[in-house]
Amino acid sequence: MEKTNRFKFTRPYDLRERLFEFACAIVFLVQQLHRKDDLARSLADQILRSGQSAGANYEEADDGSSPADTQSKRRICLRELKETLFRLRVLRATGYLNEEHEPVIDETRELKLIVGSLVRKAAAKKRPLRP
Repeated sequence: MEKTNRFKFTRPYDLRERLFEFACAIVFLVQQLHRKDDLARSLADQILRSGQSAGANYEEADDGSSPADTQSKRRICLRELKETLFRLRVLRATGYLNEEHEPVIDETRELKLIVGSLVRKAAAKKRPLRP
């Protein structure tokens, strides 16, 4: 990730790399929030955990011990992205984040849609076909 613009995403095709880039942006965002008040620091800590957990669970999903394990880890990744997005939206709506941070919010939305699609497609493959 480019150091001069920490919230510019290259959107690599490899989802693992994209989640890694996202996790790095979350770290930079949390560093900024920690310079603000106690409320911002509290929300920043929660965003750090959920934002990092999304990528970590996706990494683990790729090496799942079974298809069910892989699907479970992807669902956790999706839940963590949803949590991160919610908290980012709260921070934006309350003025702790500004337009500079909009790319992080947008990337979170896109990652949520991508992982959600993977979860839905895997679930559809599991369902038996109806006659």
